[in-house]
Amino acid sequence: MSSTSQLHQFESLLNYEFKNKSLLELALTHRSFKGQNNERLEFLGDSILNFVVAELLFQKFPQSVEGDLSRLRSELVKASTLSEIGIEINVGDYLKLGEGELKSAGWRRPSILADTVEAVIGAIFIDSGMSEAKSIIERWLDKRIKMIDPKKIKKDPKSLLQEFLQGKKIALPKYEVCLIEGEAHAQNFIVQCHIPSLGINVKGDGDSRKIAEQSAAKIALLALGKQKDL
Repeated sequence: MSSTSQLHQFESLLNYEFKNKSLLELALTHRSFKGQNNERLEFLGDSILNFVVAELLFQKFPQSVEGDLSRLRSELVKASTLSEIGIEINVGDYLKLGEGELKSAGWRRPSILADTVEAVIGAIFIDSGMSEAKSIIERWLDKRIKMIDPKKIKKDPKSLLQEFLQGKKIALPKYEVCLIEGEAHAQNFIVQCHIPSLGINVKGDGDSRKIAEQSAAKIALLALGKQKDL
């Protein structure tokens, strides 16, 4: 995906025209492709997305407490939601992928689609600033925010673990990536969840760091449930 016409097609789907086309091309370049990739833009886009969604939820739900707002934000910025957006804007059709990802249909992999959506947000921010980045995020999430209900959002394992520890006045867990296995097109992250004061030291895995952290938190919760003194 490098032709000017294809870039223009994707800009039409975004309803946004880049001043610097190289930013868009970089945002659509997966790490499996040789040369520069979109990981730095993904990092930036992730932060912008979390900030914008936090502000939107803060305004929409003035009576909600911090914990509820955090769960709502997690629901809106989680990988499955972002991959759905990626499908809606056909981002997979415009990705630059390495040979391995092409063979394994990486353009359909949810984690890749989600990461690319974040990278596009980062690219738009650099190209035009926060106002444009916020505008596109609001457009993508408008229906979801209108439909979201604080009472129906289940807590994810990391949130449950954090609330449990805070209730016991115990220091929050530390998450650390122990190992990244596999080729660039099919990586598996192994993350350790460590709670020193309780002697909890467990590991979880997943095809992204976020998923692996949730997996480790879930295992930690199971371990805590077996301790009779808690």
